Amino acid sequence: MATPWLSTVVPFTLKDASQLRASPPPPRLNSGEYTQDYNEVKSLGRIDSTDRTSEQTALAIFYSDNFIAMWERTLRGVSNSNIDNIGDSARLFALANMAAADAVINAWDNKKYWNFWRPITAIQEGDNDGNPKTVGDTKWLPFLPTPAYPEYTSGANNLTGAMTRTLELLLGDRTSFSVFSTPANATRTYQRFSDMAQDVVDVRIYQGIHFRSADEVAPRQGTRAADWAISHFLRHPE
Repeated sequence: MATPWLSTVVPFTLKDASQLRASPPPPRLNSGEYTQDYNEVKSLGRIDSTDRTSEQTALAIFYSDNFIAMWERTLRGVSNSNIDNIGDSARLFALANMAAADAVINAWDNKKYWNFWRPITAIQEGDNDGNPKTVGDTKWLPFLPTPAYPEYTSGANNLTGAMTRTLELLLGDRTSFSVFSTPANATRTYQRFSDMAQDVVDVRIYQGIHFRSADEVAPRQGTRAADWAISHFLRHPE
């Protein structure tokens, strides 16, 4: 999806890449939150999981697409269906992409700053993390290949949070729209932007590449990036 140098890119609207740095930090390895996150992804994100439902597996495949390409397709569909003024359409694309770009830059700032391990490493090293409730499995593998960069926070959820918040502010959350996935060769239709946002939070666990804590913090960062962009840039004249 991206590369480490993104953490050094000057944002489009934010003051700097660290403006929306995640709070709280990743859970402590001996905490109850981490234990819960660990056991959830260990069970549902395993490549051969018997606990993941068929619908969860289908969702994991659907959202294995490139999120940037997927969102640009989705924006075109939303604009075509809901906006008949080229100026308003251009404003939607500009705000959504500025907010999303800043959210991804922010995600990379977080990844570099917190440098938190991915589930594959955490689970294979589970017996060495000082937490007796996180039983290790040296043969554990995720449903999707693990990206080769740190875990906290989730770039896909930062991006999605920014996109869905922008669309919610401009069109309202209750808006029918469709999302097409190239890997699944399928379309999903949603009635709320917030419903898609929740699916993306959950799916990164089904894919075995994120802990829930990173997935839940990230869309809040993306939302804040969108709020900032819309309140400071390309505002309609009073």
